[in-house]
Amino acid sequence: MSEKRGTIPPDHLRYHSLMTRERLAECMQQGIVVPEGLAAHGRAEAFDYLIGERTTESALLAEETAAAMLLMADHPVISVNGNTAALAAGAIRDLQEASGAFVEVNLFHRTEYRMNAIGRLLEERGVRLLTGEAAPLLPLSHDRAWCLREGIYAADVVLVPLEDGDRCAALCSMGKRVITIDLNPLSRTAQTATLTIIDELTRALPGITEACRDLTRDECTSLISSLDNRYFLRSALEEIGERIRDALD
Repeated sequence: MSEKRGTIPPDHLRYHSLMTRERLAECMQQGIVVPEGLAAHGRAEAFDYLIGERTTESALLAEETAAAMLLMADHPVISVNGNTAALAAGAIRDLQEASGAFVEVNLFHRTEYRMNAIGRLLEERGVRLLTGEAAPLLPLSHDRAWCLREGIYAADVVLVPLEDGDRCAALCSMGKRVITIDLNPLSRTAQTATLTIIDELTRALPGITEACRDLTRDECTSLISSLDNRYFLRSALEEIGERIRDALD
């Protein structure tokens, strides 16, 4: 079902980048995003330039594979941090509706205020959040160890946009299949995840949602059986290399 998406006009890309930065700055003032989140977004933007600020063919295939994994999972969970909530609350709602996944807020810089602020933002956009008493159930020494027993801890497939390497490795060590959205194919998260989608968050989530609505069960089985994360990482690096070589042509 993969079809190459059209190229987005440069003026639209510049506008989107500007609005994204303003949105993150606004959410930082509200306590939803932390300064470290702004730095992480800046690093990601650099890699987005290198892939041409578009969804590549291999990224689209990765998004379809992610949809298949969510649809075929017994207990899929979408893990949301501050940047994801700030930029893509509506897209998380749409993906939840299309996939049937649970949604849980999980933060590295975890405070009661941030948990409540992010939860309110998501619920205002129509996301149905898992609630309950969190506990340090993951094998980590920082606050991302805290999660819900019936949420991330019980999940067999976890979609973790904008993930950190420590928790990705911890989730994989627990036998979970981890899907991440990461524009840097060289990051520890990208290298560790079961499936890495090398695409920008607000392009990737709608791509997964669309596939959830379109895929048949047989297509899901085929996509999962052929999953090769090194192919997705290699394809992204080849795309970056090609664009760098052609930059001055």
